[in-house]
Order: sequence, then C-alpha cells, then structure tokens
Amino acid sequence: MIKALFFDIDGTLVSFKTHKIPQSTIEAISMAKSRGTKIFISTGRPYSLINNIAEIRHLVDGYITTNGAFCFIGNHIISCNPIPREDVATVIRLSDEMNFACMVVGEKDLTMYHKNKRSEEIMKLLNVHGLKDDTPIEPILQQRILQLTPIITEVEEQQIMQQLHGCISSRWCPDFADITAYNADKGQGLLSIIGNLDIATDETMAFGDGGNDIPIIKIAGAGIAMGNANNSLKAVADYVTTTVDENGIFNALKHYGII
Repeated sequence: MIKALFFDIDGTLVSFKTHKIPQSTIEAISMAKSRGTKIFISTGRPYSLINNIAEIRHLVDGYITTNGAFCFIGNHIISCNPIPREDVATVIRLSDEMNFACMVVGEKDLTMYHKNKRSEEIMKLLNVHGLKDDTPIEPILQQRILQLTPIITEVEEQQIMQQLHGCISSRWCPDFADITAYNADKGQGLLSIIGNLDIATDETMAFGDGGNDIPIIKIAGAGIAMGNANNSLKAVADYVTTTVDENGIFNALKHYGII
C-alpha cells in the first residue's frame, strides 16, 4: 500500500509548455489526499522559488527542496546538508575566472552571481521569479550554502566537479547544473522524510522527469518516469507513464490503483 507520494515540479507536476499544473493532475492528487495518502514535493528549486504549485499547495505535507539539501514538514526541519565552505569558495572563484552566472542559495537568501543575459533568458523560460537584482552575495556567503547552480555546459561541469571534493552535481535542464553536498540528493531526502514518519520505503512512490530525479526514482517503492523524461531516468524507473501534458500523473496513479 502506497502511503506517500513524492512529486518533482518542473516537467512532472508543471508543464514546460504551459507553466501550469494540468487539471487532471490536480484532481488526481486531491483524490489521493482524500484517501489518506501523504503528498510531498521533491524539487531542485529552493523553497522561495516554488511559485508554480498554488493549486495544490494546500495538499502538500512536506518538501524536499534544493535536490535534497533542505527538507522539512510544516515548521519542522527534517534535514539540512550544506556544501563545504571550501567548495563554495572554489565555485565562486571559478565563476569569476570563467565568467559564468551562478545561483547561490543560502539558508535564508539567494542571488544570481554574475547575472547575465543568458541567465535571465533561462530563468524566464523556466518561469522562475523571485531573484532580486540587487541582492549582494557577501551576506549570503555568511550563511550555510545549500545549493550552487552554475549556468554551464556539461564539459564545463566536468571541469568544475574535478575541483570539488565534497559535492555532487545533477541536471534537470540542459542549460545548468545543480551542485549540492555529497550526501544531499532527492533519494536521501525521501529517506529523511519517511524516517520521521511511520512509512516504509516500499510504501512510497516518486515521480520525476530529469537526471536529478534518478536517486529518488531508484530508492522509492515505485519510481515513475514521466513520458517526457530523459532516457537515463526511464531506464531506472519501475513504470513509464504518459507525459505531463497527457495526464501522466493521473494515468500512473490510476494504473497503480491509488485513485
């Protein structure tokens, strides 16, 4: 019996085409919630940038944010895994030297360091709001840093990751990488969440579409890849549903008898 559902946002709950949650998804999650199933968000976004789930926010029991670096239920912080400070300093130095934009996410604040036209275009494409133009980086670097999101190519990502010793990286969009602490990913976030609840791993189901969803899809009792997911995710999923725009979540929950 599935007791908890974990949903990625972009490309899973929310369509990249419409930037909205399909009505069938809203109805499916509402039905699952009414039957006692707990609902969790599992996203690479920092909480302050989760601006596109208003239709289901009242149904959400807890959050895995910044790819598992910061997880909470209500006002209770479940886990917080910051990036080692020496690795933060390295990425900031490389941003200066290589001239790439990088989102720096602290516990309380975030900013786009070396903001440029490319970073603006990508954030607009993803319908990301909340990045202030005048937020200085210095006070944020005094906080624990949960995630660094450099806008770089895969080749540049490999070059940078070779210089970091306590981090991992993942992608849910081809234009940038999300860098988190070595022990922070969505799969570890799921384990942290259910470790505080009377829920076993095999009583969980996770949905995703990107490379950063691989850990949670592999570790959940049932891992569901959206029809629009990349091939690497589909390869490790237990079930591939239809796309986000073709009622993928509704169809999968129906297939498993959850609704």
